Amino acid sequence: MDAVELASLLCSRLCHDLLSPVGALNNGVELLADETDPEMRERCMELLAESARASANKLKFFRLAFGAAGGFGEAIDTREARNAIEGLYGAEKRIELGWMVADDRLPKSAVKLLLNLAMLAGDALVRGGTLDIGAEQGASQLEIVIRAEGPRILLDPSLRAALGPGASDQIEPRAAGAWLAHRLAVDAGGTIRISDPADPVLLIGATLPNPH
Repeated sequence: MDAVELASLLCSRLCHDLLSPVGALNNGVELLADETDPEMRERCMELLAESARASANKLKFFRLAFGAAGGFGEAIDTREARNAIEGLYGAEKRIELGWMVADDRLPKSAVKLLLNLAMLAGDALVRGGTLDIGAEQGASQLEIVIRAEGPRILLDPSLRAALGPGASDQIEPRAAGAWLAHRLAVDAGGTIRISDPADPVLLIGATLPNPH
């Protein structure tokens, strides 16, 4: 897959995820224009604010996970990654987030990998649950571990395939993040491991050579 194809897939994924909150914004503006009841207008304003926050949170996350993140240099403050994940999943209160990243900064490629793996695990918690995110830099390698647990975990086989060593270049937009994670790991000389589909807990681990 060349860079243009990957960019197209990532744009398709971004547009798909933004369609709902942006559509809600549009509907809310139309309702507000026709509504005269004060209570209903107040409710419309609340819905508009919620949709605006959701749109901004998704854009912030995708900027770090998919984009160049050019303003951050070669290393990114891990608080930025934490805020992006909390913005994506924290507002709904369906998913309880656990953050176990000790380092203040991580290489940009590692942060992008962490975010894409966290998104895969978070989306797999279709009925909510807990999402724990950990990373640690050792003398020779950097370890990332994502753990998802909930009443129902659903990770599409195509996403699993996109993460694996034999990942095909022919993927759907929804698998773009998984394929990007695969390429980030491979290009850095690292590996990704994922738990068996039959396991009650979803575990995704990645090991990268430590650039330091």
